[in-house]
Amino acid sequence: MLGSLLKQIVSRMEMIPAEISRAFEEEKKVIGGRGPQLVDIVKMLQLAVSWQPTFMCVDGLDECSGVHLVRIIDSLKEILDKSPATRIFLSGRFHIKPEVERALVGQVVSVSIAPTESDVTGYIRARLREDETPDAMDSVPNGPGRPGFGKAGPGLSKFSRI
Repeated sequence: MLGSLLKQIVSRMEMIPAEISRAFEEEKKVIGGRGPQLVDIVKMLQLAVSWQPTFMCVDGLDECSGVHLVRIIDSLKEILDKSPATRIFLSGRFHIKPEVERALVGQVVSVSIAPTESDVTGYIRARLREDETPDAMDSVPNGPGRPGFGKAGPGLSKFSRI
């Protein structure tokens, strides 16, 4: 994921810094031509975003497994620490909030959002109207009286560096 961010940022640069080009060339020389390792990607991201204000958006952070989540959040912190003009917008389910706030203490604003019952009902009804094979279902949910219908989940959290 961080490699993809680096690629996007570098692709927008008029001139790629020599240190970044050199790092990629060195990795090509390794047997198998492996890509840069996480520590190298973080250093290159720090360099790439250090010369201009940058805004990064990372959606679905909660889809990372536990160890990877910690490594990504810690890496983002390293980038922020060296790049004061960088802002990062993260989104993910509520259970990652403590980990994000732990790593980015004092650098994060958190906003929790959750769908209302009418949001869920409206979404389901809209999808059912678009269904190309409505006869494939046994019955159509009639509304909130049905068990489990319209239950909102724990919500999502949106994080942004202040």
